[in-house]
Amino acid sequence: MKGQWIGRFEGTNSGLAILDLDDEGTFYRGHAFAFDDNPDLPAIVAAVVTPNTQPIQELEITDLAAIRPRTTQLITREQLAVEFPNIAYPKKLALRLKLTAKELEARWSSDLGTEGVAKFPRCRSADESDLKLIDDVQDWKSFRDYALSLPHRQFIFRGQGMCKRLRSSFHRSRRKDLIRYITEDVPEAVRALSSRTRHLFNITDPGQNAAFLNLLQHHGYPTPLLDWTYSPFVAAFFAYRYRRNRGPDNNNVRIFAFDRQAWIRDWNPVQSITFARPHFSLLEALSIENQRAIPQQALLSATNVDDIESYIREKEIASGQTYLFAVDLPFAERRKVMEELSAMGITAGSLFPGLDGACEELRGRFFHPVE
Repeated sequence: MKGQWIGRFEGTNSGLAILDLDDEGTFYRGHAFAFDDNPDLPAIVAAVVTPNTQPIQELEITDLAAIRPRTTQLITREQLAVEFPNIAYPKKLALRLKLTAKELEARWSSDLGTEGVAKFPRCRSADESDLKLIDDVQDWKSFRDYALSLPHRQFIFRGQGMCKRLRSSFHRSRRKDLIRYITEDVPEAVRALSSRTRHLFNITDPGQNAAFLNLLQHHGYPTPLLDWTYSPFVAAFFAYRYRRNRGPDNNNVRIFAFDRQAWIRDWNPVQSITFARPHFSLLEALSIENQRAIPQQALLSATNVDDIESYIREKEIASGQTYLFAVDLPFAERRKVMEELSAMGITAGSLFPGLDGACEELRGRFFHPVE
């Protein structure tokens, strides 16, 4: 039952349901969302805590709140009564969760007599990627030619050492509840790191909050962000960067290309990762205390979706536009690629200012991996 579940609900009303549950070992906890098909109606968010990890749960939900339409702001019951005088919202739900091999089913009834059922298919984020590859780009030379043929800054790129689906580091963890992450983890990180930064981050300011998450992302703390770059060759560096033992099924690296201009044209960005419908949004955060962002030609994506590739595919079907492409390149070309990137000035020393980057660059020069 742990993980992220996204599906449709039907009943007194219909719409989109989301359930984000963290695994706490002996129980699950997180939040459930119900977004009505009518975008002018407030959404409902509820805290969910199960008594155990059994596949069937009977719960009474009393911690309910509403989200103002078309925003990501919570709205009080007093404000609800004023702004929506003809609509009653429940104070209590009886919720039944049933997990099967194929799906999660949620049935509920409220103290107002409303009821509904939601069917959640299993999330595919841990499955093998089925993203279509660019057929005629299969080695470093053809990738270099392809990258140079693309319109300048129309696309952004991301390199991965493994041919895995796109997932944020937060969603790759066992954590899925972003409300808990924002209200607990991020303030604690500010307290813990403030003595190590010259700037005191005010995370109530959206710009500084994004800058702080960006800083966490660049220093290895899990975030719902993904790193992208305007440079296909910086992306190639990150794809080939790590030296790990690779089995026969892991002999390629992957570089993603994403049509930034088309995505921004077709879909509005969302400035929040909590209390929001599923989204994948691009942002260029302030580089406060972050010396790595500029040399990496970096920008970010923020998302509340675990299975990013399936979400983007749904948008591609809806718009008739292809946004996300991928190229798989042989890991065996690593030495040649890294030497050529070094000749371009793309090295660990240039991308990671400081001793760590300088030492990594020297290590790469004098200690070649066994290939």
